Amino acid sequence: MNRHIKKISNYSMIGGMGVMVIATLNGCGDDAAVQQQQQQQMQQQQSVVKEGATVTIEKQADGSYKILDEAPSVRTRIIVVEDGKERILTQEEIDKLVKEEEARVEAGTSKLTQDPATVQESGGMGLAGTLMASMAAGMVGSMLMNKLMNNQNYNQNRRTSYKSPSTYSRSKNSFKKAAAANKSAKSSTPRKSGYFSNKKSSSRSSSFGG
Repeated sequence: MNRHIKKISNYSMIGGMGVMVIATLNGCGDDAAVQQQQQQQMQQQQSVVKEGATVTIEKQADGSYKILDEAPSVRTRIIVVEDGKERILTQEEIDKLVKEEEARVEAGTSKLTQDPATVQESGGMGLAGTLMASMAAGMVGSMLMNKLMNNQNYNQNRRTSYKSPSTYSRSKNSFKKAAAANKSAKSSTPRKSGYFSNKKSSSRSSSFGG
């Protein structure tokens, strides 16, 4: 009699464990659905947050180039205005300009690293130098930017590469706002929830709280 009762109790225990496993798997499924929803939300936020720069560079009458307009955008585009005609630089053209300017920086002949007064006296900045003075510089030539960021002449030449002081201020403010929006979007991303995240957080609290 006792043996039969023990068998029944064992079956009940196994059945109970099965229910727990199913519940756990359902919880994992819910967690996966929550994670998928969060990923979709992040993708939607990223499509709104500005990640690149659209820069319009205009050729001047003296042959130099100036940044005519600049604003954050989802993808980086470099527009060049020459003789009243606009054209968008291809990636191959951008890579070539960056490479050429990097060679000048290495040789010490780049106007980006020269005294601003000397640059103005020598006819101003060329297309490659103006491109590397724009807000898109870090996106199209990050390695070269690492060499320029701590150069005092470069930082001063950046200001004079814009068509006017108001253009520079407008550009600076627009990217500042975009960076703030980007930071806000990241901080407002909901945290993961579900069985495993709760289990992880509880294990952390037990290890530090004991």
